[in-house]
Amino acid sequence: MSISIAVLGLGKYGRSLAESMYALGADVMVVDANENLINDFSSKSTVAICADLGNEEEVKELGLGNMDIVCTAMGSNLAASILSVSIAKDQGVPFVIAKSGSPRMASILKKVGVDKVVDPENENGQRSARILASSSVLDFFDVDGNLCMVEIKPKKKWLNKSLAELNIRKENNINVVGMKSKSDKWSFADPHRPITESTTLLVVMEKKALKDFQ
Repeated sequence: MSISIAVLGLGKYGRSLAESMYALGADVMVVDANENLINDFSSKSTVAICADLGNEEEVKELGLGNMDIVCTAMGSNLAASILSVSIAKDQGVPFVIAKSGSPRMASILKKVGVDKVVDPENENGQRSARILASSSVLDFFDVDGNLCMVEIKPKKKWLNKSLAELNIRKENNINVVGMKSKSDKWSFADPHRPITESTTLLVVMEKKALKDFQ
């Protein structure tokens, strides 16, 4: 079953997030007041809706409660962002993220219940999509057109085994460069250290290998 996400607002970040999530196989609903943008996204999303995100009744009618994730990507429109976040939370959306236009806006959004605030200067839509589309990927860093560096949770079959036992590089075509537990700082990968549920691995891999961690 694929993950579902509603992207509210099709600015640069919203467009990038929606396109990337759709390419990764997610069910994507996009909403914007610009009819031309909605027409353009009719083939780049599961559902494209033209609506006024500052209108309470129109936002309520979107059915946000059916989504796994809601992202408010309206940037500097604080009032519309607060309205959408409040309705999403009232309708039971488990994870709400919001694009922030300033530190003050980020602080306010956190107070109204946003689970994650995104600063588009430090995180683009593509990176957000890689993290949101997977339950295993904790963070994603682009290296070049082919390679990426990723923080991942270990697969269940790796638990209680060491890197030496698993031979992950050969079996999964990824290179583990660091590891840590919840209470630890990052350290170089120890081939003899057992991997547990609390272990996070820092790996370098080809982007095409990410599909194995979705």
